Amino acid sequence: MVTNSKSRESVRALTESAILVALGVILSHLVLFRMPQGGSVTPFAMLPVIVIGIRHGLKWGLGSGFVFACLQMIRQFWPPPTGTLEGYIAVVMLDYIIAYSVLGLSGLFKGKKFGLIYAIPMCIALRFLSHFVSGLVVWNIYAGEQPVWLYSLIYNGSYMGVELVITTAVGAVLCTALPMLFNVSYSQSESAPIKAADSNEPTANDDSNESKE
Repeated sequence: MVTNSKSRESVRALTESAILVALGVILSHLVLFRMPQGGSVTPFAMLPVIVIGIRHGLKWGLGSGFVFACLQMIRQFWPPPTGTLEGYIAVVMLDYIIAYSVLGLSGLFKGKKFGLIYAIPMCIALRFLSHFVSGLVVWNIYAGEQPVWLYSLIYNGSYMGVELVITTAVGAVLCTALPMLFNVSYSQSESAPIKAADSNEPTANDDSNESKE
């Protein structure tokens, strides 16, 4: 029964993860505004991936974040301005793989009260950091006369800051209105009926007592 319970839990986690990743991709198409060298503000497209980690833990969160990163890269890839191999590798890693996979680190807050509220700023800050480093090493030719670090800070902070506000606001509403979504324990809930059914079955002692009567 334990194996069956774990199998059902894995199927649920896989199904939920696939649905939430798909939802994130759909939301990423609803662009509120787009930056000229990549980056955009969406209606909380990162939130579904963050929720996966909160509900199912670090492994599912990071895996879903990686899948989400690959889908984002396929959907709209921004090539580096230099066109070199090193530039392409840096863009793939910093602007896609790392930038979106870190959203799955929300799994560190699984089972914690208001874990979603803590996870959102941490995950978005880590994504910003990845884009910030990319701005330093890849997109620095657009800095012009200003310091490269300032250019990357302003450019990436402008849209990531708006995303942070929108995502945190929606996450707060979810935590308040539907707190049960973030405290799920399938194994316990499924094992309860089994235990209850077992308690109703007659035992060997009960049978012997009845025969004596």
